[in-house]
Amino acid sequence: MSADASPHSQEPAPTAVGSPPVVLIAAYEEADRLPATLAALWEVFPGARIVVADDGSSDGTADVAEAHGAEVARSPVNVGKGGAATLGAQRLLALAQEPQPPVVLLCDGDLATSASALRQLVETVQRGEADLAVAAFARRVGGGFGLAVGFARWAIRRRCGLETVAPISGQRALRADLLPAVVPFAPRFGMEIGMTVDAVRAGYRVAEVELPLTHRATGKTLKGFLHRGRQLKDFVAVYLARGRAA
Repeated sequence: MSADASPHSQEPAPTAVGSPPVVLIAAYEEADRLPATLAALWEVFPGARIVVADDGSSDGTADVAEAHGAEVARSPVNVGKGGAATLGAQRLLALAQEPQPPVVLLCDGDLATSASALRQLVETVQRGEADLAVAAFARRVGGGFGLAVGFARWAIRRRCGLETVAPISGQRALRADLLPAVVPFAPRFGMEIGMTVDAVRAGYRVAEVELPLTHRATGKTLKGFLHRGRQLKDFVAVYLARGRAA
């Protein structure tokens, strides 16, 4: 499944096909599911460098990551997903200058064993089929009435003309030389919308790939609606910010 794509304005840098990606995991209070996520990633990407961006977790997420062999970029306080992921991504910016920049895989810490499916996302970029590949969950679990996701699709379409199925999916693979175009990430939950808009505006090709992933979903509960309300607030903020940028 491929979203509409923008032709790149210059020849893409070659990637080392078959080499392990560099993985950046965004995590907040994921001490329970993170070990399974890391194990699944190392099983399909042996030898990969994995950086866990811990957003000020209080449950020992950073300790769990280090105990399982990951590098940790930790914010001492909760700064939101975009801010924490930016801390981790800043460690990777030098990769953009390599003659054959690796693929950088971004994912959430709660995928558990389903993280192994992300190999297909990485291979999509390594084969040159996209500069930025975004995973769409094959099966929807949880969620509300679709208002936040619907706004996210509309915001991306309005700001860069791209039609999307999974506008806020955090599971993404991109060539490392794209990092300067999308880092720093937009604040908090606006990270994915901002990243997509910035990539398309820079002329990079974006594709969506349907994968059998699972995660910790929020349902139609008070906690779930409050979560989606915070998301929507951040979506509106990044939409307005990218309008000023344009």
